[in-house]
Amino acid sequence: MTNVYDVAYELEKAVRESDDYKNLKKLYDEVNADESAKRLFDNFRNMQLELQQKQMTGQEISEEEVQKAQQTVAIIQQHEAISKLMEAEQRMSVLVQELNKVIMKPLEELYGNPEDSNSVQ
Repeated sequence: MTNVYDVAYELEKAVRESDDYKNLKKLYDEVNADESAKRLFDNFRNMQLELQQKQMTGQEISEEEVQKAQQTVAIIQQHEAISKLMEAEQRMSVLVQELNKVIMKPLEELYGNPEDSNSVQ
């Protein structure tokens, strides 16, 4: 009988050894080694979290907050190291989503995919 936890730890190891993860870690370390880049990146992440929390609790996001977020994103995109880090984060996010689909496949087969029932009319 397969121990699911053993397989999960093997998957963790495979993720850590993947080129995508190694690249992400390298870029993350580079951003954190540059004090101004780290401060800019941390401010961006904090702003993202605050806006997400507001959305999740149903609070309205002001036009001022939207403009500030857009300005921050424009600044972030111009910073080469942060921009590369965010691209690497996106690639890892896609990988995690794909792994999640694989892991959830038995449950979707058993219960069905809720997204499929939304499209039926």
